[in-house]
Amino acid sequence: MGTAGYRRGVETEITTRVDGITRTTRVDTRTTLLDLLRERLGNTSPKKGCDHGQCGACTVLLDDRRVLACLTLAVTTHDHDITTADGLAPDGHLHPVHQAFLDNDAFQCGYCTPGQVCSAVGALAELAQGHPSHAGDITADPEPTRAEIAERMSGNLCRCGAYTNIITAVEQAARG
Repeated sequence: MGTAGYRRGVETEITTRVDGITRTTRVDTRTTLLDLLRERLGNTSPKKGCDHGQCGACTVLLDDRRVLACLTLAVTTHDHDITTADGLAPDGHLHPVHQAFLDNDAFQCGYCTPGQVCSAVGALAELAQGHPSHAGDITADPEPTRAEIAERMSGNLCRCGAYTNIITAVEQAARG
Protein backbone atom coordinates (compact mmCIF):
# COMPACT_ATOMS: atom_id res chain seq x y z
CA MET A 1 0.00 0.00 0.00
CA GLY A 2 1.38 3.39 -0.97
CA THR A 3 1.50 6.59 0.98
CA ALA A 4 -0.60 8.66 -1.40
CA GLY A 5 -2.39 11.37 0.50
CA TYR A 6 -0.24 10.88 3.60
CA ARG A 7 1.65 13.86 4.95
CA ARG A 8 4.02 13.88 7.83
CA GLY A 9 3.18 16.05 10.79
CA VAL A 10 4.51 19.54 11.05
CA GLU A 11 6.51 20.42 14.11
CA THR A 12 6.55 23.75 15.86
CA GLU A 13 7.94 25.17 19.06
CA ILE A 14 5.52 26.24 21.78
CA THR A 15 6.03 27.89 25.13
CA THR A 16 3.59 27.17 27.93
CA ARG A 17 3.55 27.76 31.65
CA VAL A 18 2.66 24.47 33.34
CA ASP A 19 2.01 24.57 37.08
CA GLY A 20 4.00 27.80 37.31
CA ILE A 21 7.01 26.62 35.30
CA THR A 22 7.63 28.01 31.82
CA ARG A 23 8.44 25.25 29.33
CA THR A 24 9.43 25.51 25.68
CA THR A 25 8.87 22.32 23.71
CA ARG A 26 8.98 21.25 20.08
CA VAL A 27 5.76 19.37 19.22
CA ASP A 28 3.99 17.83 16.27
CA THR A 29 1.02 20.09 15.52
CA ARG A 30 -1.29 17.08 16.00
CA THR A 31 -0.14 16.49 19.60
CA THR A 32 -2.82 16.83 22.26
CA LEU A 33 -2.27 18.79 25.43
CA LEU A 34 -2.69 15.56 27.38
CA ASP A 35 0.09 13.83 25.45
CA LEU A 36 2.31 16.91 25.79
CA LEU A 37 1.82 16.96 29.55
CA ARG A 38 2.19 13.25 30.18
CA GLU A 39 4.63 12.04 27.53
CA ARG A 40 6.79 15.08 26.82
CA LEU A 41 6.76 16.98 30.12
CA GLY A 42 6.39 14.04 32.53
CA ASN A 43 3.33 15.46 34.32
CA THR A 44 1.17 12.44 35.12
CA SER A 45 -1.45 14.31 37.13
CA PRO A 46 -4.01 14.47 34.28
CA LYS A 47 -5.06 10.94 33.37
CA LYS A 48 -5.79 9.38 30.00
CA GLY A 49 -9.21 7.82 30.44
CA CYS A 50 -11.34 7.54 27.33
CA ASP A 51 -9.20 9.77 25.06
CA HIS A 52 -12.49 11.00 23.51
CA GLY A 53 -13.52 13.80 25.89
CA GLN A 54 -16.24 11.75 27.55
CA CYS A 55 -14.84 10.94 31.01
CA GLY A 56 -13.11 14.10 32.28
CA ALA A 57 -10.07 12.29 33.74
CA CYS A 58 -7.81 14.63 31.74
CA THR A 59 -9.42 17.89 32.93
CA VAL A 60 -6.93 20.70 33.53
CA LEU A 61 -7.24 24.46 33.83
CA LEU A 62 -6.18 26.54 30.83
CA ASP A 63 -5.95 30.17 31.91
CA ASP A 64 -8.14 29.21 34.89
CA ARG A 65 -10.88 27.66 32.70
CA ARG A 66 -11.41 23.94 32.63
CA VAL A 67 -10.62 22.07 29.44
CA LEU A 68 -10.33 18.46 28.41
CA ALA A 69 -6.65 17.97 27.66
CA CYS A 70 -7.32 14.99 25.38
CA LEU A 71 -9.33 17.22 23.02
CA THR A 72 -7.11 20.30 23.17
CA LEU A 73 -4.28 20.60 20.68
CA ALA A 74 -1.03 21.50 22.40
CA VAL A 75 -0.26 24.23 19.83
CA THR A 76 -3.36 26.14 20.96
CA THR A 77 -1.84 26.49 24.43
CA HIS A 78 1.18 28.51 23.26
CA ASP A 79 1.73 31.44 25.65
CA HIS A 80 -0.99 30.23 28.03
CA ASP A 81 -1.05 29.01 31.63
CA ILE A 82 -1.92 25.38 32.29
CA THR A 83 -2.69 24.21 35.80
CA THR A 84 -3.00 20.56 36.77
CA ALA A 85 -4.19 19.23 40.11
CA ASP A 86 -0.54 19.12 41.18
CA GLY A 87 -0.15 22.81 40.35
CA LEU A 88 -3.06 23.68 42.63
CA ALA A 89 -0.86 22.61 45.58
CA PRO A 90 2.35 24.62 45.26
CA ASP A 91 4.96 23.84 47.87
CA GLY A 92 2.72 21.07 49.27
CA HIS A 93 0.04 23.46 50.54
CA LEU A 94 -3.31 21.91 49.67
CA HIS A 95 -5.88 23.86 47.70
CA PRO A 96 -9.24 24.08 49.54
CA VAL A 97 -10.73 21.64 46.99
CA HIS A 98 -7.92 19.14 47.67
CA GLN A 99 -8.60 19.45 51.39
CA ALA A 100 -12.35 19.06 50.92
CA PHE A 101 -11.79 15.87 48.87
CA LEU A 102 -9.65 14.48 51.71
CA ASP A 103 -12.09 15.59 54.43
CA ASN A 104 -15.05 13.98 52.65
CA ASP A 105 -13.39 10.82 51.32
CA ALA A 106 -14.32 11.96 47.82
CA PHE A 107 -12.23 9.35 46.03
CA GLN A 108 -11.75 5.62 46.05
CA CYS A 109 -9.22 4.39 43.51
CA GLY A 110 -8.07 7.97 42.86
CA TYR A 111 -7.68 7.64 39.09
CA CYS A 112 -10.25 10.33 38.25
CA THR A 113 -9.39 12.53 41.25
CA PRO A 114 -6.97 14.98 39.55
CA GLY A 115 -9.55 15.67 36.82
CA GLN A 116 -12.34 15.92 39.40
CA VAL A 117 -10.31 18.42 41.46
CA CYS A 118 -9.51 20.62 38.43
CA SER A 119 -13.12 20.44 37.31
CA ALA A 120 -14.35 21.41 40.79
CA VAL A 121 -11.99 24.40 40.89
CA GLY A 122 -13.23 25.47 37.45
CA ALA A 123 -16.88 24.90 38.37
CA LEU A 124 -16.56 26.99 41.53
CA ALA A 125 -14.94 29.79 39.52
CA GLU A 126 -17.84 29.64 37.03
CA LEU A 127 -20.31 29.86 39.92
CA ALA A 128 -18.47 32.83 41.41
CA GLN A 129 -18.54 34.57 38.03
CA GLY A 130 -22.30 34.00 37.72
CA HIS A 131 -22.19 31.64 34.74
CA PRO A 132 -25.57 29.90 34.41
CA SER A 133 -26.15 26.17 33.98
CA HIS A 134 -29.07 23.92 33.14
CA ALA A 135 -29.65 23.21 36.84
CA GLY A 136 -30.40 26.74 37.95
CA ASP A 137 -32.49 29.79 37.24
CA ILE A 138 -30.68 31.66 34.47
CA THR A 139 -32.18 34.96 35.62
CA ALA A 140 -30.50 34.76 39.05
CA ASP A 141 -26.96 34.32 40.30
CA PRO A 142 -26.26 30.59 40.60
CA GLU A 143 -25.92 29.09 44.07
CA PRO A 144 -23.70 26.10 44.90
CA THR A 145 -26.60 23.73 45.58
CA ARG A 146 -26.14 19.97 45.27
CA ALA A 147 -28.09 19.99 42.00
CA GLU A 148 -26.00 22.85 40.63
CA ILE A 149 -22.73 21.16 41.59
CA ALA A 150 -23.88 17.81 40.19
CA GLU A 151 -24.75 19.47 36.89
CA ARG A 152 -21.43 21.28 36.64
CA MET A 153 -19.45 18.15 37.56
CA SER A 154 -21.44 15.86 35.26
CA GLY A 155 -18.66 15.75 32.66
CA ASN A 156 -16.36 13.98 35.10
CA LEU A 157 -17.01 10.28 35.55
CA CYS A 158 -16.01 8.16 38.53
CA ARG A 159 -16.05 4.41 37.98
CA CYS A 160 -15.98 3.83 41.74
CA GLY A 161 -19.17 5.82 42.25
CA ALA A 162 -17.87 8.39 44.76
CA TYR A 163 -20.29 11.01 43.41
CA THR A 164 -22.11 11.73 46.67
CA ASN A 165 -18.85 12.46 48.47
CA ILE A 166 -17.50 14.46 45.52
CA ILE A 167 -20.56 16.72 45.58
CA THR A 168 -20.23 17.09 49.36
CA ALA A 169 -16.55 17.99 48.95
CA VAL A 170 -17.32 20.65 46.34
CA GLU A 171 -20.06 22.04 48.63
CA GLN A 172 -17.51 22.30 51.45
CA ALA A 173 -15.00 24.04 49.19
CA ALA A 174 -17.72 26.46 48.04
CA ARG A 175 -18.47 27.39 51.66
CA GLY A 176 -14.79 27.79 52.55
